[in-house]
Amino acid sequence: MHAQETTFNELVQGEKQYQVPLYQRTYSWQRDELRQLWDDVQELVEEHLEGRPPAAHFLGSVVLAPGRITAGGMQRWLVVDGQQRLTTLMLAFTALRDRHRERGAEQKAERIHDLVLVNKYRSGDDHYRLLPTQADRDAFTACVESSPRAGGPGNVGAAYRSFLGALAEGEENAGETWTDAVETVLSGLLSIVEITASEGDNVYRIFESINNTGVGLSQSDLLRNYLFMCLPTRGESVYQNLWLPMQERLGPANLELLVWLDLVVAGNSRAKQSEIYRDQKKRLEPLSSDEAALEAEIASLARRAERLMRILEPEREPDPELREVLERLSRWGGQTHYPLALHLLDRVDDGQATPHQAARALVYAESYMVRRLFTGHSTTGSNRVFMEMAKEMEKDDDPAEAVSRFLSKSKTGARVWPDDDAVREAIRTRPFYKAGRSNQRFQVLRRLEESYGASEPVDYAKAHLTVEHVLPQRPAHQWLDLLAEETEDGQGPEELHALLVHTLGNLTLSADNAKLSNHPFRRKQEILDFSSLRMNQEIAGRERWGKAEILDRAAALADRVVRLWPGPVAGTVPVDDEWSGWKELRAALLAMPAGTWTTYGDVAALIGTHAVAVGQHLASKVGLHGAYRVLTADGRVAAGFRWPDGQDLGDVRTRLEAEGVFFDDAGRARRSHRLTTSDLAALLGKDVTDEAEPSPRADGDEQLSAAGRFETQLRDNQTEETVDGVLDALRFWEQQGGHLAYGRASETSCFPTVRFGNAPASRELWPLALYPVSGTVEVVFQYLKKRPPFDDEPLRRELMNRLNGIDGIDLAEAKLDLRPSFAVEVFAAHSEEICAVLEWFAHTAALAEARRMVDENPGTP
Repeated sequence: MHAQETTFNELVQGEKQYQVPLYQRTYSWQRDELRQLWDDVQELVEEHLEGRPPAAHFLGSVVLAPGRITAGGMQRWLVVDGQQRLTTLMLAFTALRDRHRERGAEQKAERIHDLVLVNKYRSGDDHYRLLPTQADRDAFTACVESSPRAGGPGNVGAAYRSFLGALAEGEENAGETWTDAVETVLSGLLSIVEITASEGDNVYRIFESINNTGVGLSQSDLLRNYLFMCLPTRGESVYQNLWLPMQERLGPANLELLVWLDLVVAGNSRAKQSEIYRDQKKRLEPLSSDEAALEAEIASLARRAERLMRILEPEREPDPELREVLERLSRWGGQTHYPLALHLLDRVDDGQATPHQAARALVYAESYMVRRLFTGHSTTGSNRVFMEMAKEMEKDDDPAEAVSRFLSKSKTGARVWPDDDAVREAIRTRPFYKAGRSNQRFQVLRRLEESYGASEPVDYAKAHLTVEHVLPQRPAHQWLDLLAEETEDGQGPEELHALLVHTLGNLTLSADNAKLSNHPFRRKQEILDFSSLRMNQEIAGRERWGKAEILDRAAALADRVVRLWPGPVAGTVPVDDEWSGWKELRAALLAMPAGTWTTYGDVAALIGTHAVAVGQHLASKVGLHGAYRVLTADGRVAAGFRWPDGQDLGDVRTRLEAEGVFFDDAGRARRSHRLTTSDLAALLGKDVTDEAEPSPRADGDEQLSAAGRFETQLRDNQTEETVDGVLDALRFWEQQGGHLAYGRASETSCFPTVRFGNAPASRELWPLALYPVSGTVEVVFQYLKKRPPFDDEPLRRELMNRLNGIDGIDLAEAKLDLRPSFAVEVFAAHSEEICAVLEWFAHTAALAEARRMVDENPGTP
């Protein structure tokens, strides 16, 4: 075998083809892997544009074996390992080509197409520089050929759309030179080790060997080995007294975190967790011959380990005010605040700041994150903001004032700290329930409840509270009749419901979600009035619950929000005066898979505005990607739709049909292809999982109670025939060894679940979720794609095909990554066929679990 370092541009030069063998799994990179790559690309782009010579970023290795040479003399290579990287980069270049085309840079687009993506003078399969496995081939070639179905469902289409959206966002913020810099980085600044096998090597054995290796050394392991190699006389003492206690206190993962934070707090705001060893070694090399100096560095690291533990476990912090803020940030989740918190604890312990100053500084940091959550600003770039903060603070500064100034002084991109007016407007209009992560939404509501200063504080650890919609997510007719009294011109009660239901004014905390259910407000009043939460007692005091009451409560809560989370320095006004909702609209259109459509109302509910405003915005913007996929509420092309001047892309219906959207004789798009507000939120990566997953494993009494609620709601809302069919199918599932789990929301959903002995709940699987009130059955592809074996796209596709073989079920292929649904009446009427699909699902999951057990316990009979 031969190995050499190369770049992607060098790798693909010349007439050649990289073919992924059939024994390789399908393309599997998803949001996290794509985001990690894109973060690295963006950093290299920044260095390139700032004129600093960027160091090549090591992407990984690609192992190739020579395949047959074609009749025309073209070399074919088998991709033994590294197909995920190759496919991802090819899709990034495909999106880059299409971005060039959208802005009229046709020459740049053709250069990428001819020199990177295809063998220009070859035909058939030989035309493509990369030939994925059969399962991915159609999706990949659709992107390369710019077919109407480019960017469809599945991981390939999602990666293409992800890059297209990231390029559009970057160019919007930084101009066309930024896009050109991306091409430079992708072509020549991503380092790849190309390993080529020799003729006669057993390719499959190479593949097995690469993918069955032991655990490698971590970055902190490498650093430890280097340090103690430089401590020949003091090493044993330093290890026993400093390093080992620190290592045992933190554990491997947190030790790795510490040595990264040590770099950041020391001033390296561009430190990467993947390159800790390289950067720490570079910093410490001047001390490598001075054992006393190295011992002092390790002692300093050990002191920071104790401070890191106060961040990870805030109950260790002795000062009550500082401890309270650290606890809130810990519950918020993530590591964004860690560099600032560690720097502040350094200053407190060194006598350079008081605990009160540090606590105030962290309140400003908390406010920055909370206010951006309300206004819908992206979290992208926030980590860098906090990494840069420490080096900007002078030692004699009041740290609280320094943090406030730092966050206030720049008002574009990741540094926008929304002011009071922006926060008030967002609370009134934006769907807070679809903002951030579920724990973050909970913490905001918890802090608001605590601000009432109840005489008997709530024990949140034991209260089992969840977020409750007062106006239900799936309203009965009584609720819609109430809303109909407050609709505006051109607005139906369903549209008004969509605009109000997820806003902060309609949300509270409750342990009685199941009791509250979808009942009319009068019944909810009785339950809320007995709540120990002041927020709920306040809601119970209202005479009714409609638009006026929700907006009134939103205004009152906004007053509390701006007091609890102080804003930027007075007089700082954002330079970027475009409403964030329009940016979110563009991102949603870019994220839509080919073969789907949505409505003006769905988009309006997503971003927090009126459907009319969405229509006016789409009509006024030239060249807005995917605008033709937004239709009227009944699925028709809007009468006033026009292509931008200079573009005639033909009949909208014809274009949508080419992408896979079906229309009926009346010109209405098939509803199974429609993306709802929740679908759009999922495509944008918003965390809306609260009701889409079952509760943690319940004990016997809880299980019986949940089962009783589900059956009661089913009988109250569905026909007797439907009830009998559903319950018969669920009993059959249990008789076959399956389990039933239940949701936590007011509408008690039911999940037919596969369990594997005492395996952790994370390995439980469920294909469906049944909703007894709304009468729908969701197929949860969105969650299966993260869980083996159904993270393998062909298995999800087979599940879809088996269900679509049942009369009355029509799941759109374009929703393979979402949660398409069908009527519970169909589930009941075809229960035997549904049970057959469930049996196949359970059998497939059991086979995969058996293989996993064998792999983890080789030699076990």
